[in-house]
Amino acid sequence: MRTPALLFGLFVLVIGVLGFLSPDTYLIVARGSATPVGLYVVALLRVVFGLVLVLAARGSRSPLGLRILGAFSFLAGLVTPVIGVSRAQSFVDWWSAQGSGVMRAWALVAIAYGVFVVWAVTGTERGATRRARHAV
Repeated sequence: MRTPALLFGLFVLVIGVLGFLSPDTYLIVARGSATPVGLYVVALLRVVFGLVLVLAARGSRSPLGLRILGAFSFLAGLVTPVIGVSRAQSFVDWWSAQGSGVMRAWALVAIAYGVFVVWAVTGTERGATRRARHAV
């Protein structure tokens, strides 16, 4: 599960960088997500991403961190369709009215999330490293 987690982490990182460098493009993606199909796609991605993180957590540098992020992502995916298109569009409208600074701040959160996931799944398991040191 490390490879799918790495790919998802890189995806989130790229979306964050895109949003930071070009908030207008980020807004286009957000508006596309606030449609009936878009909400279901986002919900599905969140659920799958959450499951992947939870399953990849065991062999990662930060098992607890990935499990927590995975659980939040999974739950967010379950709640996303309940929000509804009108609320999602209202949120995107409010968010865009806040200006590029707020959009860039959200992008920084996505960058941090992506960097953490990539860092966590590209290293060795903490417990395995400790066991290897004690075995010598």
